[in-house]
Amino acid sequence: MDYTGKTVWITGASSGIGAALARDVAARGANVVLSGRDEARLAEVAADCGETLILPFDVRDDAALADATAKAIAWKGGVDVAFANAGVSQRSRALKTEMKVYRDIIDIDLTAQIAFSQGLIGHMATRGSGALAFISSIAGKVGVPMRTAYCAVKFGLAGYADALRAELSQTGVSVHVIYPGSVATDVSRNALVGDGSKRGRSDKVIDEGIPAPDAARAMLDAIAAGEREIIVAQGMEAGMGEMRRTPDALFDQVAAMVAAGYMERMEQAE
Repeated sequence: MDYTGKTVWITGASSGIGAALARDVAARGANVVLSGRDEARLAEVAADCGETLILPFDVRDDAALADATAKAIAWKGGVDVAFANAGVSQRSRALKTEMKVYRDIIDIDLTAQIAFSQGLIGHMATRGSGALAFISSIAGKVGVPMRTAYCAVKFGLAGYADALRAELSQTGVSVHVIYPGSVATDVSRNALVGDGSKRGRSDKVIDEGIPAPDAARAMLDAIAAGEREIIVAQGMEAGMGEMRRTPDALFDQVAAMVAAGYMERMEQAE
């Protein structure tokens, strides 16, 4: 894929990986749509990205999402690449975590990301082209302590995306799942603790993680190369991800089921 002239929509674009993706893909010639809750911070990112469209909204607001989707599609006549990147992490023991934290993280990191995708798949399938990229995590491959809610949603997001990839395999729309390890962002500082408040401090493994621009570059390069499962990690985290990597042959096998009419037969059985 050549990003030149493509319209790329990124949620969670006001900081971290989202902001780094925006700056990098803009430098590759893309038109960038930036979304997040903080319009002022989105404007700061936009200043580095050339021609942009800023669409601030809360990903949990279905009406705002629908409005933003219509505007993103109308801006340049379509969305070519979409990054479901918005999210919040967790740093608390399950024994000390209130259920509202699970519900909030599921709503933000899973349900809202599915809604974002569902608003675009019809548009992309009708055009016969497009790419959807979901930011999961190494914690979506391996259960990591202090992140029970976060692991649940990141595993779930990957499951949705893998099934969606198979369903869209005959439409020209590609689906990519990205599994970052520790990336030097505010993810730990903004993580929720057991009572739902922000942690307010980072940790060494994050601070010494992959610089966000380097991670973004690796993600964009891998999508351009057509990789379906993208692990962006180093050290032990990279090893964990590779141990749990899904073989391409399995993705191909499931896509072949779709090509052979699996979904049509299931629908007829109903």
